[in-house]
Amino acid sequence: MKHLTEPRIGVDVGRVLVEGLVPGADTSFFTGDDDDLVATPAVAGALEGLAWLVDQFDGRVWLVSKCGPRIEQRTLRWLSGNDVYTRTGLNPAQVRFCRARPDKALHARQLRLTHFVDDRRDVHVALAGLVTHRYLFGPQKGPIPDGCVATLTWPDVIWHVMATVPVRT
Repeated sequence: MKHLTEPRIGVDVGRVLVEGLVPGADTSFFTGDDDDLVATPAVAGALEGLAWLVDQFDGRVWLVSKCGPRIEQRTLRWLSGNDVYTRTGLNPAQVRFCRARPDKALHARQLRLTHFVDDRRDVHVALAGLVTHRYLFGPQKGPIPDGCVATLTWPDVIWHVMATVPVRT
């Protein structure tokens, strides 16, 4: 399969990489001390999936997260405290933050993203017409936005991404 543009992917952090950010779940990511923060688990298969993406996309992978300054710092601490950069090959310079979900579209445009994984419908609506391959991650209530592929787990993400990029061996 030949691509006119090189594949480039954006991945959300909360509820896509970091577990425990759902209502009623452990909120140590938001309120705990540094040890609790770092102990917040990754979503099952997320780090392995992220490593696969970094390899398959030849490093053209960005984390794009919506949060305020305090959670931005906690996110960076979680990433470093869980050795995410070493474990996945992700470049620490390829972590982006914005203050409003629709602003992820600004990053997507600037980075020329072709793929995006996020658990929020409003993000995918903002990315419509801009990002070709959009994956709505995790359990969802309600309709899937037009043009999105529902991906319940990280193996689902990998399966669907594999159909859109030449797989490196």
